Amino acid sequence: MPSFIEALATFLFAVAIIHTFSVPVFARLANKNGPHSGLWHMLAEVEAVFGVWAFALVVFMIVSVGASDAVSYIDSRNFTEPAFVFAIMVVAASKPILDLVGVSVRYIARLLPMRMEVAMFFVTMSIVPLAGSFITEPAAMTLAALLLRDAYFRRSGQSGFKYMTLGVLFVNISIGGVLTAYAAPPVLMVASTFGWDTAYMSTHFGWRAIIAVFINATLLTLIVRKYLVSKEIGTGRGVNEDDEGSNRRPRAPLIVMAIHLAFLVAIVLTAHHPAMFLGLLMLFIGYAEAYKRFQNQLLIKEGLMVGFFLAGLVVLGGMQKWWLQDLLGGLSPTILFWGATALTALTDNAALTYLGSLVEGTSDLWRYMLVAGAVTGGGLTVIANAPNPAGFAILKGTFPDGAISPLKLLLSALVPTFIAAFMFLLPNSFS
Repeated sequence: MPSFIEALATFLFAVAIIHTFSVPVFARLANKNGPHSGLWHMLAEVEAVFGVWAFALVVFMIVSVGASDAVSYIDSRNFTEPAFVFAIMVVAASKPILDLVGVSVRYIARLLPMRMEVAMFFVTMSIVPLAGSFITEPAAMTLAALLLRDAYFRRSGQSGFKYMTLGVLFVNISIGGVLTAYAAPPVLMVASTFGWDTAYMSTHFGWRAIIAVFINATLLTLIVRKYLVSKEIGTGRGVNEDDEGSNRRPRAPLIVMAIHLAFLVAIVLTAHHPAMFLGLLMLFIGYAEAYKRFQNQLLIKEGLMVGFFLAGLVVLGGMQKWWLQDLLGGLSPTILFWGATALTALTDNAALTYLGSLVEGTSDLWRYMLVAGAVTGGGLTVIANAPNPAGFAILKGTFPDGAISPLKLLLSALVPTFIAAFMFLLPNSFS
């Protein structure tokens, strides 16, 4: 039986999930500019949802069990991932990095036998998510979301295209990081426990993910191709292709791009050491300020909001072990795959795989199905995968009422999710 605090945390976790799906309602109330519009606007910020309810849990803990126990629980949580996502988001969204990525995307697009507008979109939806296996998923999400925002999402309306694209992006980012053992949060949480290295990930997960990513990107590109060619959707311009008469800052010199890339790589390499990567972030902010003529505004606010969201998820999710671990341990491998896919939509897939790794006596097939299901379902909701809030924060302003409907996102992600599921359920061999 759960303790009172565990039961309360599960109740608040459920309330937070309901709140997440109710965000469009609060957004419409905020847009009415009534006397409480500021409150409705705060409640409409998805990035604030789990942080707000985690704070409520801490308050209840202080009242019921005492401040020392509440502080001890918070101290026992690992906030490395929220801090890392904040740091990598700020650096990856800097203009020199975007300049470099824009040049790279256009170069790859020119090699494809299709019109430039179509090729740019296809590369953004396929190659960039797969790059997440090397630069980490949060960095890939940040870059892909900014490329989409500036090239295709700036026009008002076109919500159908935007939701389809967002659904494919979230799924492709979630499965695109499994080529290595360090880039996807749900893999990172279990790699050492299960004894999985990059060679294992590439042979058991990687090739399946590559095929699924390209199928998803190809189908979406074919569906929207005529709109891309006619430029009914956005402009097709990249982040460093200036519109006529714009006041964008000049493209950064190669040396500045190289220094920014060095910061990005250094933060990725120190992802498990918050004192190191946060120190690098402080140094990076100072460097960016020194050469701000090559910068756009850094995504400090957006990064902090995403970090707040993930920190709230860590606090609330840490109390769900009492029911999640037993539930996972009692499932057969195939049922586990679909169960993990569904549960990921309601929890964080990294937390799900971590709890699964605590189950003793599991087979290689069971472990594979746990992780495969977790990454497959990582695009269904904003809370399913740690990088999703970053893409959510960057793109939400381009949607009606400045909010993204969680239900429409869920529906848009179903087809690419089933394609990913098909690939991961293909027969596999385990030693």
